[in-house]
Amino acid sequence: MSGQVALITGSGRGIGLAAAVALAKRGFAVALNGLADDEELARAAQAIRDCGARVHASALDVSDIAAHDAYLGAIEAKLGPLTTLVNNAGVGVISRGDLLDVTEESYDRCLTVNTKSLFFLSQAFAKRLLGRARSPEQFHSIVNVTSSNANAVAVQRGEYCASKAAAAMVSKTFAVRLGPENIAVYDVQPGLIKTDMTAPVIAQYEQRAKDGLTLFPRVGQPEDVGNVIAALATGELPYTTGQTVSVDAGMLVSRF
Repeated sequence: MSGQVALITGSGRGIGLAAAVALAKRGFAVALNGLADDEELARAAQAIRDCGARVHASALDVSDIAAHDAYLGAIEAKLGPLTTLVNNAGVGVISRGDLLDVTEESYDRCLTVNTKSLFFLSQAFAKRLLGRARSPEQFHSIVNVTSSNANAVAVQRGEYCASKAAAAMVSKTFAVRLGPENIAVYDVQPGLIKTDMTAPVIAQYEQRAKDGLTLFPRVGQPEDVGNVIAALATGELPYTTGQTVSVDAGMLVSRF
């Protein structure tokens, strides 16, 4: 994948970092993103260097829509033209609880980061690709990380579910718009994954997986999702776009 350059948002840890490492191992230059230029992002950058890949790590709050284009430009000045965008940055609810107690603050936070930011960063990325000549030898794609909650209700996290369902539709609309331009768009929907976001409830997830909620009786690891993202971003599923890929051990398979 010579010349491939990927930006992975929210890549200081968890699924984002796992995707970055998987892409680095496949020969991508990698742009890491976090909220701050901190030790976490520095450690992530070292992990990419350890893979022998070029890396650029820089901070951006993805909800700062006005800063998107300049941010992409700074990455390209360091690593070369972007070929790949992985929209992984996201937030959970401020507090789990009764749907009737959800605050406007928590709702707006989920929709702003999980949906609006993904939409407009995809837009800025796509405009860059369409504004220049692209090598037909390179695979160009957007991979959005949403959630199994784009489909399955978690009533204690209603605003999160709404934001991920909307993000899943954003994936489809961009796939339709960009397909004629040979830019693939995918929606990766993780299920029960062990991350910092799920740490407060991971013990419950592990038990539910053992009890049969997932077809494989275990929770997933960030690397499981990262490797799926990398497979999509390298074009290993040729002649596909607009697909939803559920990385959930069959959790959403209909059963009787």
